[in-house]
Amino acid sequence: MTLQWRYSTHDHLGILSLAGHLGPQDTGRFSGAVTWALARGRGPVVLDLTALEGWTSAGQAAITEAARQLAAYGRPLELAAIPADGSLVPDDACPLLPVHHDLNTALVAHRAAAAPGPRQQWCTAGWPTLS
Repeated sequence: MTLQWRYSTHDHLGILSLAGHLGPQDTGRFSGAVTWALARGRGPVVLDLTALEGWTSAGQAAITEAARQLAAYGRPLELAAIPADGSLVPDDACPLLPVHHDLNTALVAHRAAAAPGPRQQWCTAGWPTLS
């Protein structure tokens, strides 16, 4: 499955959700999603990995690079629901990467759980719909 993404803006944070697999062939698409998030939101970006089936070292490096890119614009990156292997090991040049157990925990940390739904939302054409 090709990597799919959805970006939702909320009052003071953005949620970038990934589905599929984040491997070397997907890093360009992921980078484009991060650029999309930079242009269309404010505050921290929570990278929701709930539907991510797995990642490679190239995918993990892309996440580290995204953290640097977002930090350069004053927007921290936070992770929610990392894949079971939990092997993301950022290098020393990576900004702090808070990790939340799941998306709801991340939202609670930002007091966004009780807030209304997203203000705007964009996604790739292949974003999976949930029944």
